[in-house]
Amino acid sequence: MTLCSSRTFSCFPYRTLFLSFVLFCIVEHYADHTHTLSAQTLPIKPGEAYDKILAVVGDEIILRSDVMTQAFMTAQQNPRIKPDDPDVQKRILEAMINEKLLIIKAQEDSVKVSDDEVNERLEYQVNAMRQQFGSEKRIEEIYGMSLAKIRREFREDIRKQMMSERLSQQKFAAIKVTAKDVEEFYAQFRDSLPKTPAQVEMYQIVRNVTASQDAREKAYNLALRLRDSLIKPGSNFGDFARRYSKDPGSAGQGGDLGFFNKGSLMPEYEKSAYSMQPGEISMPVETPFGYHIIQLIEKRATSVNTRHILLKLEEGQEDNDRARKNLDSIRTLIIKGTYTFEDCAKAFSDDQDSRAFGGAIGGVALVELSKVPADLKKAFEKMKDGDITDPVPYFGDRTKKAFHIVLKKKTYPEHTMTLADDFKRIEAFAVNKKRGAEYEKWIQTLRKTIYWEIKK
Repeated sequence: MTLCSSRTFSCFPYRTLFLSFVLFCIVEHYADHTHTLSAQTLPIKPGEAYDKILAVVGDEIILRSDVMTQAFMTAQQNPRIKPDDPDVQKRILEAMINEKLLIIKAQEDSVKVSDDEVNERLEYQVNAMRQQFGSEKRIEEIYGMSLAKIRREFREDIRKQMMSERLSQQKFAAIKVTAKDVEEFYAQFRDSLPKTPAQVEMYQIVRNVTASQDAREKAYNLALRLRDSLIKPGSNFGDFARRYSKDPGSAGQGGDLGFFNKGSLMPEYEKSAYSMQPGEISMPVETPFGYHIIQLIEKRATSVNTRHILLKLEEGQEDNDRARKNLDSIRTLIIKGTYTFEDCAKAFSDDQDSRAFGGAIGGVALVELSKVPADLKKAFEKMKDGDITDPVPYFGDRTKKAFHIVLKKKTYPEHTMTLADDFKRIEAFAVNKKRGAEYEKWIQTLRKTIYWEIKK
């Protein structure tokens, strides 16, 4: 995992911040199933260089700075964690070793993850950071780079992470527990089980804001005029990009995006780039971001280097109002009892993930109240169960501006788990415990078959 060219702790925002969102879950989940490392593995001795190789897994290394960065950023996610705690650092190192073992095994087994799946996970992670840090601008300040570059830098890391997850799912998804197993688990661990947090059953209907036909034609025609100018002798693509491109991450560099591996770009953009010859300039290419004029710089078997000019489709107030009014009309039909919320979500929602489930977010209607976005939580405080919000901005898809209405169907207060009320949740704990035990056995097998070493 590359932090930066100097590989020092001062570079911590560069890469591992992003992955710390998932690492702590790994550390927590398998904390009881880790090897014991010697106490001298991680602490820095007087006069010792800060960075050094702590472990080698296959042909990859884990540096002290990798571990320290993860420890620091994990502590940012959970104040209970002390980054200078040797035990925390040992667990993180173990988790990183295990993760690399899984990635190597996934690569050996040719585990595949589609580009669409990587993009979806990437956007989920970005949205999680947006909620935590408050704004995209704040994310960019923390990382010291644009969101476009953040996505570019972490795409392959996310792909590898998903490959290891998929391999684990294939290995352990079939593990089940019986009702008797759940009852025995509950009897043994009932006093140590956490309380079921306050939850809300909620559904949504999303309507995207779409630019008017006039706005689309205006952007497309401008793109055509720019292309006509660019193909004339003596024109300079970089100068045009700096003047006209609306991509803040590349406009200042003359539109230069650098090399992207296959599957890392929007499909429409990538298809056009790979169909061109070096120096060629494309016709306008439409993606969810707008219209692109692309110039191919260099093409390799598995990567492509391009520069582009982005002309965004500008949605105006009339477009916003049209989406809001559409949702208001749907809301009125539901309140009058003409249609159910679920039926309207299946018929009208633009969010494909929740649409198929009648508006249930992520396919699961129950959401912990603490995880409800702040603006919705504030609205919910004034609502009764069964009420529907007015149209409010929706930020689930960064490529599209949208609004949604949300049904607060039922609120469930925090309570102590019981078999009667929380059987499914207790069952999940029992399954995870059983899978954790099998995971540890499997990891020990991988440690015997794949080269790894902790450096002294």
